[in-house]
Formats: sequence, C-alpha cells, structure tokens
Amino acid sequence: MTALESAWSAVGGDAALLGQVSPVVREGALVARLPVREAARACVGACALAAAEAGARRAGRAEVPRVLLDDGAVATAFVSERHLLVDGRAPVWFAPLSRFWQAADGWVRTHANYPHHRAALLAALGVPGEDPDAVAAAVAERPAREVEDAVYAAGGLAVALRGPEEWAAHEQAAQVARRPLIVRERTAPAGARALPSLDGTPLLPAAGVRVLDLTRVIAGPVATRTLALLGADVLRLDPPRLPELTDQHTDTGFGKRSALLDAAVDRRAFEELLSAADVVVTGYRPGALDRLGLSARALAERRPGLIVAELSAWGAYGPWGGRRGFDSLVQVATGIAVTEGSAERPGALPAQALDHGTGYLLAAAVLRALTERGEDGHGSRVEVSLARTAHWLTQEVAPGPAGDAVYDAPDAWLAERDSARGRLRYALPPVAFEGGPHDWARPPGVWGADPAAWR
Repeated sequence: MTALESAWSAVGGDAALLGQVSPVVREGALVARLPVREAARACVGACALAAAEAGARRAGRAEVPRVLLDDGAVATAFVSERHLLVDGRAPVWFAPLSRFWQAADGWVRTHANYPHHRAALLAALGVPGEDPDAVAAAVAERPAREVEDAVYAAGGLAVALRGPEEWAAHEQAAQVARRPLIVRERTAPAGARALPSLDGTPLLPAAGVRVLDLTRVIAGPVATRTLALLGADVLRLDPPRLPELTDQHTDTGFGKRSALLDAAVDRRAFEELLSAADVVVTGYRPGALDRLGLSARALAERRPGLIVAELSAWGAYGPWGGRRGFDSLVQVATGIAVTEGSAERPGALPAQALDHGTGYLLAAAVLRALTERGEDGHGSRVEVSLARTAHWLTQEVAPGPAGDAVYDAPDAWLAERDSARGRLRYALPPVAFEGGPHDWARPPGVWGADPAAWR
C-alpha cells in the first residue's frame, strides 16, 4: 500500500477515487532519511481528494475533479512558516531557550516559545533568569529523564532524546501503535444544518460550513486554514489570558477570522457560537476543555450532527495522554531525531512535518465527515495525534520512486499580498483540484481583532 492509499483509507475514502490524483514527483523535495516527501504528499493528496469529492457531491456532479498534487507545492507549504515575510522581515520561530541541551547522560529538547512555558522551565531548573548558559549548566548536572519529569511537573515542556528502540519499549508508544492513524466514529444524526448545493467558480467544497477553531500553534491551525481555503467560515477563538505569537498566527491565519473569548466567563456567547457551528476543531491538551463540558463526547451528545475534530501531541490516552507537546518534542521522543542524526548529535526532519502532515490529515477527515453527513445526517468524531503520525512515518510509509522533475526553488509556489499586518510573502496552499481555489479569499488579520460572531 502506498502512503497515499494508506492516508486515503484512514479517512474512509473510496479507493476507486485514487485514480483522480495526478502527482508530480520531484527530486530535492523534503530530503530526509525518513520518507518525509512521500508522507507529506500523501497527507496533502488525501486532503485534496476529500475536498474534490465533497465539492462534486455538493455540486451534484457525477465525476470527482482531478487532484493536482505537486511535490513543489507540498514541500513549500510544509515550511510555510520559513517562507513568511512581513514587510520584508523574516520571523524568528524558536526562542533562545527552545533547543537541544546536553544533559548528564544524553540530550534534552525544550520548548519555551510561550512566556508561561519559559517560566515553568526556569522554575523547574532553579534558574532565576533567561540566561542560556545558566540553563545549560543546570541541565548538564542532571539525567535527561529527570529533567523531562521535573519540567513537565512544573507545567513546562522538555523531552529526553530517545532512540527508536527506546520509544518502541515505552508504554505510550505501544498505546499509540494500537490506534489507527485517524480515529473515526459516527455519532448521532439530526440537528445539523442542511448545506446548500454549490455552483459557480471556484468550486468551494466547504462553502457555508461554520468551523469553530479552538486550536493553537501549527497542526490545528493548518487544518482550519485549509478549511478556510475551501470556503468555510472559520472563527478562531482564543482566551484573552493566553498569549499568542503574532507571526505564527499570521502564517496560519489566512482565510480565517480571529476573536478573543473566555468560554468559562462568557458562557452564553460561547454557547451561541457553538449552537450554530457545523464543525468544532480542538487542539488543546487532552482534558483541558473537559471542565467546560467541551469534550468530544459531551459535544456530540449536546449537538447531534456536529463534527468534532480533536488534535493532540501524544494521543488522549496512555501515560502521556495528559501531556502537552509540540512537533519538535515528538520528533525527539519517538526516535526521529536519532534517525535523522544520531544519539550523539540529534537531528530533525526538514520541516515540522508531523504538524503540517497531521493538519492536512485532520482537514481531510473533517471534509469526509461533512460528505458522509450530507448523505445520512450523522455527526462524527475524528481524532489525530502527532505521535500517531510519527508512528505512521517511521513504521508504515515506504520510500517512493525517484521523481521525473526537480524541486530546486520555492518561487513558483510563493505569492505576495497586502494585509493588516503589512506586505506578506507567503506559501500558496498545496491543496488543489480542477476548478478549485488557488489562494485564500482573505489575508490573515490581526489576532483577536474580529467579533466573536458568525458571518
């Protein structure tokens, strides 16, 4: 089974539609020891095919449009954050304390881009200021697993480097491996708004779909950015107390609106938004939304016909089910950093491919759930995790054949436009099919500047 066949099967797609995909395979795209190019192509291909299928069904067409799947577009989009320029300025994506550190018996990688995570890291290490030398000295005195446990206990993020065999022996790895790439459950029917049939150009499979976006960082926002490309009204909600990285929001904010709302305080406003939503996408640490009655099962019971899509780093189960995580940390825990480098000098994938790949898989699962709901009225719950995508990449995706084209520059897949943030250079979306959109209808706005209301 090819990677695309695997991804398409994981979202419940009809294998007969795979013939509609026309790939352009390029050498030099996402070069790595692991088959990153093949995995990335599969994630985007499954999403584009799900979009083409959904568009055809809503437009009453017998034939699904052909999917245009180019490694150049995929490779460029998988590092979209690196291509972003704001008035000519390149953002800095990792803070000084987000990096590898040499511990007493190995390596530790930390993530401290957000102020609260940075404060927790420093508190756990007993370092009073943000001095990298002091952090290095504190980590060097302790075993890597001890640093991991101490930082997580303090509310921060640090992961000890593990090789593939070490991760395979971990209980979390065993639980991850037992799950499908995408967990899909049908839920109760009724209560869903009927979506109108489509006409006109471009074909927008998600036109009229209301998506409540409760995600942060990359994977979730990539999924909802893709749904916005395809016509959905995506409203991202953030609690005012949590800071956001402005450039990160800009990169993943195309096509969306952004509002600030504390669901625990202004519950009536939140419930009004929820009552009219077709899709809810969540990306917070498992259990974080349960106290508000926003677990997937609670939402499905309250809103029959709703599609709930859940994203987590490690999976919402097992000993690490309640842990926070990011792509860079999952690479370190699951053996990828050793595979791409060594135990003595850990490496990394050529992109935050777990984030981007999982984001496109999540969007694909939502699109297929919308198609199924249009047929029988049932809602759906879908669940993905970065760790399960890592397992798929390392254990299930095979290298593909050499390409008949070359990827040597991203220029053909970059564009510029003005925005409220200034003049932007950005990566174009890789999800493409005949008659579909080629760019987002609107540039990203200012974080939190929109009203918390549907259009």
